[in-house]
Amino acid sequence: MINKNLNKYADRIVNAFLKNKIISPLPKKFTKKISNAQKFRKLCESKINKPISGFKAAGTGIPVLKKLKEKEPFYATVYKHNVLKNKKSVKINKFTMGIELEVCYLIKKDFFNLKPKATKKNIRKFITHIAPCIEIVGYRQKKKGIKSLGDLCSDFGANVKFIIGQRKKFKNQNTKNLKTSIINKKANQVVNGNTNTVYIDPMNSLRFVLRKLQIDKIKLSKDFYVFTGSSVGVVPILSKSFYKGVINKLGSVSTKIN
Repeated sequence: MINKNLNKYADRIVNAFLKNKIISPLPKKFTKKISNAQKFRKLCESKINKPISGFKAAGTGIPVLKKLKEKEPFYATVYKHNVLKNKKSVKINKFTMGIELEVCYLIKKDFFNLKPKATKKNIRKFITHIAPCIEIVGYRQKKKGIKSLGDLCSDFGANVKFIIGQRKKFKNQNTKNLKTSIINKKANQVVNGNTNTVYIDPMNSLRFVLRKLQIDKIKLSKDFYVFTGSSVGVVPILSKSFYKGVINKLGSVSTKIN
């Protein structure tokens, strides 16, 4: 039986998620420990009856994990209404934390029939496309900053919107040690990064998410995306204008921030 208090707060943040509202911060007992935050996130996601586009890895920066004293990232569900085409606009608020640049993969639904444990080697045959992606991150709560990984996890992984760049057919492209950058010309802002900051590399982050889906016995009836985590950290949004992300050898992706 679900705790009534837990259920009450889950309903509150689910409503905020669906209606794009901001609520008062959740009690720390739901967010401080990642184990509690995971349970809370799963309860919230079970209450959402909207099409799923895929899943995201979060907390993939190893220095961040060490700072927060966590052993591994977590994953969260990404819903179709929060996934946009290249160059689409995103409206932000004062609780938006920033913008990230990452590698995303499109995975065949046949993956859910895989019996052996997901590994870097055996998941490659399920990848159809690869693309650069921008993620706008922020809370549905009146709070700023990250005090624990559970802060992000309990708030749907803090994902606001995803903008997917031009997809390329997956031909076993190497995603290790690729230079990346986020650029905003109006603000004279350039932040450089590298795909190696993403939980060893994006392919390892993909493996992590797919393995967690196996463990949690998650199944979808159609192909899905996996967003692997930021290669530039969380970049502050300094100007409400166009941001462009570039991943060497993979391409670019853009969004207009409003």
